[in-house]
Amino acid sequence: MLFKKSLLILFIFLNSVCYSQEILTENIKQHITYLASDALEGRAPGTKGEKLAYEYIIKEFGLYGIAPKGEKGYLQTFSYKRNIHPHGGKGSGKKIKASNVIGFLNNNADNTIVIGAHYDHLGNTDHHSSLSKNTKGEIHNGADDNASGVAGILELAKYFSTNAIKENSNFLFIAFSAEEDGLIGSKYFTQNATIDLSKVTCMINMDMVGRLNDSTKNLLVYGIGTSSDYGKIFSTINTPFNLIHDSSGVGPSDHTSFYLKKIPVLHFFTGQHTDYHKPSDDAEKINYNGTKEVINYIKNIAETIAQQPKLAFTETKSKTQEAVSFKVTLGIMPDYAFQDKGVKIDAVTNGKPAQVAGIKAGDIITAIANEPTKDVYEYMKQLAKFSKGDETNVTIQRDKNTLNFKVKF
Repeated sequence: MLFKKSLLILFIFLNSVCYSQEILTENIKQHITYLASDALEGRAPGTKGEKLAYEYIIKEFGLYGIAPKGEKGYLQTFSYKRNIHPHGGKGSGKKIKASNVIGFLNNNADNTIVIGAHYDHLGNTDHHSSLSKNTKGEIHNGADDNASGVAGILELAKYFSTNAIKENSNFLFIAFSAEEDGLIGSKYFTQNATIDLSKVTCMINMDMVGRLNDSTKNLLVYGIGTSSDYGKIFSTINTPFNLIHDSSGVGPSDHTSFYLKKIPVLHFFTGQHTDYHKPSDDAEKINYNGTKEVINYIKNIAETIAQQPKLAFTETKSKTQEAVSFKVTLGIMPDYAFQDKGVKIDAVTNGKPAQVAGIKAGDIITAIANEPTKDVYEYMKQLAKFSKGDETNVTIQRDKNTLNFKVKF
């Protein structure tokens, strides 16, 4: 009997070791396919779809033995008044009740690594306006934005909870809500943290990690300047990617809330695409093998950080610190991974000034009103100077040709 019991314990141990060694593509696909299904109706905060999403995340945390660390079980519920979304969202002033989902892996270590991603999306455009025209009532499933990041949380929670080698760090896994309404869930958490933030060594954020381009292998990593220790850490990890670093700790995702609390951050992003904030951001467009590669890479980084003393925080200067408000839009989607001079256009919205003027996807904006636009930040500064009805000249590079277009806002 003792022999049989020993064999059973050995089997469970070996199975646990094998289970922990891989980030699995089939699991990533399962998570994204469910979270981005029509049944969840776009996961808008305060809706039935949000509840279905957080119930799924809670179930997965439970399977991996991740302990509840919310204010009531796994949940941290908060209320807020929705403001008008930057893309024209409706229902301004409506009170919304939403919930973060928080789980904790206690390794009895001194420090904790926070791994986060937002799980909310745009709903069916009663909550937000789409970047597509005439989409009222259409479900915005948000497969890349940000079911892909949630899949990352769940696979990393599984990995670290079943890893036979105990890490020298605790892990706090957070799925934030209300990111699309202005980073509200992460801001609420950092103001009402369920752990001691002074013990957090860093925050790792995943937002849109599902569209890796197999040709370029571009992976954007923000926050690299928020700790002087990151340079050494990244240099020790083999990467299959073309890493594009940005030093700033401030950006349009939940890592910003932690940076503002003087916590080192890292934000991972595989790049913008034409389905962003549209009903077409669906599960079948995800690069599942690429997503697995990205999550594996983040796992390696987290493991390396877990072996370090508490990371030093470094304040960074944001390229977007200057307040910029816009009265007009050109109607283009920039390629944020583009590294040469100018602003490369990923997509052009039908009916907007750029498309009406004849500007196309793939064009590179080099000047507006004869003022150089060397990058997307200069582009935004130039755009902020115009009002509705203004006309200006936009210079673009198309193939090897320089072209000028008269644009009316």
